[in-house]
Amino acid sequence: MKWLDFLFLQQNSNMYIIGITGGTASGKTTFVEQLIAQCDADWVNIISQDDYYKPLSHLTLEEREKTNFDHPDALDFELLEQHLLSLKKGETIEKPTYSFETHNRLVQKIDILPKPILILEGILVLSILEIKSLCDYTIFVDAPEIVRQERRLQRDMAERGRTRESVLYQFETNIHPMHRQFIDPIKTTVNKIIDGTQSFDTPLKEVVNLIEKQVSLP
Repeated sequence: MKWLDFLFLQQNSNMYIIGITGGTASGKTTFVEQLIAQCDADWVNIISQDDYYKPLSHLTLEEREKTNFDHPDALDFELLEQHLLSLKKGETIEKPTYSFETHNRLVQKIDILPKPILILEGILVLSILEIKSLCDYTIFVDAPEIVRQERRLQRDMAERGRTRESVLYQFETNIHPMHRQFIDPIKTTVNKIIDGTQSFDTPLKEVVNLIEKQVSLP
């Protein structure tokens, strides 16, 4: 355990959670990566919703590929809530990991030690009241539907071995309908909306200042 982590556990029983959401390929992961790059790693943790997809070992790969991963039921939000509460109490958690290639949870787990700031990122993390209520500050990264679709196409074909046809089918049947039902309504309830098609320079400065302020609090 690092000295700063030990000091935090000794002096604090809570942490500041920043929840960041937005549609698929809206730019939220890029924003989070740039945010983390500007923060002291000793003070900030990041947890992605993606690692909390439910295990699907009982299904064949073909059956898993037909699963609606854009619906809240695909995620183990109960475990995520337990982990957030544990971290807020100063306890270490074993975070699950997930493979997009096999559509399944991996055996490997990662120990996460509590730190003063937690960045919680994912398309549905703020659509669940129990999770949203644990967040101290919320951000929605917004981008037009056509922009998100084109970005997702490029990413899934390049990084996840998907075909153009399969990605477009997923958008039509799952991604677009689920976004309209569960994600877009969150936009009116967050603390800050960020344009995912523009430079992140200004909002990054604002959030970094927020983090530095929280870390400096006695």
